[in-house]
Amino acid sequence: MDVAVAYFSMEIALEPDISTYSGGLGVLAGDTLRSAADLSVSMVGLTLISRKGYFRQHLDATGWQTEESVAWTPEHSLHEMAAKTSVSIEGRTVQLRTWRYEIEGAGGFRVPVYLLDSDLPENSAWDRTLTDFLYGGDSHYRLCQEVILGIGGVRILTSLGYENIQRFHMNEGHASLLGLELLEEEARKHGRECINGDDIEAVRQKCVFTTHTPVPAGHDQFPMDQAVRILGPRREFTDMKNIFCVDLADRVFGKHGQPASAKEARNDENTLNMTYLALNLSGYVNGVTKKHGEVSSLMFAGYAIDAITNGVHAATWTAPSFQQLYDRYIPDWRRDNSSLRYALSIPKKEIWDAHLQEKQLLIRHVNNVTNVALDPAVLTIGFARRVTSYKRADLLFMDPERLRAIAAKTGRFQLVYAGKAHPHDQPGKELIKRIFHFREALKNEVKIAYLEDYDMNLAKFFVSGVDLWLNTPQPPLEASGTSGMKAALNGIPSLSVLDGWWIEGHIEGITGWAIGNGSRHDNGRSSRDAASLYDKLESVILPLFYHDPDSFLEVMRHTIALNGSFFTTERMLQQYVLKAYFR
Repeated sequence: MDVAVAYFSMEIALEPDISTYSGGLGVLAGDTLRSAADLSVSMVGLTLISRKGYFRQHLDATGWQTEESVAWTPEHSLHEMAAKTSVSIEGRTVQLRTWRYEIEGAGGFRVPVYLLDSDLPENSAWDRTLTDFLYGGDSHYRLCQEVILGIGGVRILTSLGYENIQRFHMNEGHASLLGLELLEEEARKHGRECINGDDIEAVRQKCVFTTHTPVPAGHDQFPMDQAVRILGPRREFTDMKNIFCVDLADRVFGKHGQPASAKEARNDENTLNMTYLALNLSGYVNGVTKKHGEVSSLMFAGYAIDAITNGVHAATWTAPSFQQLYDRYIPDWRRDNSSLRYALSIPKKEIWDAHLQEKQLLIRHVNNVTNVALDPAVLTIGFARRVTSYKRADLLFMDPERLRAIAAKTGRFQLVYAGKAHPHDQPGKELIKRIFHFREALKNEVKIAYLEDYDMNLAKFFVSGVDLWLNTPQPPLEASGTSGMKAALNGIPSLSVLDGWWIEGHIEGITGWAIGNGSRHDNGRSSRDAASLYDKLESVILPLFYHDPDSFLEVMRHTIALNGSFFTTERMLQQYVLKAYFR
């Protein structure tokens, strides 16, 4: 079988109840493959089965997060394939099987996704757990998983009969070991044991790498002695200068396009940096917004890093009431997302009626699972994403007295929060507790609800049911963000810091409002951003919502027409096809 693109991602969100995703990276991967099916792009997805998922979040009365595994049954959703393969881990042969899931596009075209699974009786008890937990365990467990995804993924495609794959797309550095497997394939193909420069250039022509984060902790690094122990004495890792010439070693581990030592490229001669490995073995590299492309070029000087701005799958994230509305006025919107620009002709009352349907569903759900008693007539602000320090989920509470004054003098507003902190992110967990503290402190003036266990199902309520989408990251650490794009499809404007995708989507007072001016100066940044947030809420947004609803609706309508029509994976994938896949 021939396939144009093999898309590798540690997580892929296939369905809400298939626990193979943790958040934005996995949802983006799923949306990408859904758009590939819509556009009949010849792609195949590769990921791990993650039998016990990421985790289910529980919050106690104080907001302290605890976790439990999310076991699911692959047999209920997937088809087991006969093909098998194996990888070597610490000298042991680990057998792998794979399961198939099919994504059907709007026109009936199907994109298969293969999920690798080490839970086989011929493996040791510990090896059987290697595909259990998404981002689980320590660095040793993680690197073993990356061996399975990268090396095992290439091998299972061969076992499944896929030949002549034109591009291998690494969605983040977790899959970058696939480059080493491709290098060895190239050498074997030419009857050689030694890898040479021609092999490296051939692999670089096949590989595409998308980096997703400017946060250093988001780039996987492993001790070199651990890598050698897990992978064995591969030619690429063991004193390369003794195997082939120095400049060849530099071309694998150094910065292509300029001289570099293996030590420099790894940042530490005792560390394997998966991002550098992907960078050096990819012919096309991109960040996920224009700003992120610029930031990545500064982070990884000497590399040519392009930018393709993320998107979301329109049909997946458009709420039922808006789907029905678009079906009436823009019948081909599912097959041509850009036609949503014609939303400017949809009567405002019908947009508001559709919005009210979704808002009432969200409020009813919140009131059923909390005792906050939200009011559907009150401006409702949503904040839902992974909880980590740089996203500043508590920025709104920097001056609680100012919040009280705004609610008393200008107009009432209520807040709905959701999001998980990584199990090892103690500051993230403390952030959730801090929000719970203000929930109690402000309960007489501002109602605040925090919903636990944020997932795709809950996200669909959020991005269509709130009146305003709040986003407060610390610039320039937001690579993209896609939750505001989902909200835009449902006419929800953003109030956001100028970072990530919002720099491209923001038109003040037309598609939403900016917090701050985009300055990168850190001294006093949070206090200035909080002041700007309060000013916009008090002077612009609340007066517009309560006293000039026609103008607020005009912002909603432009949000759909300008942002909903553009920030889609349909547009994004078309750019990948032109710039990366068939270059």
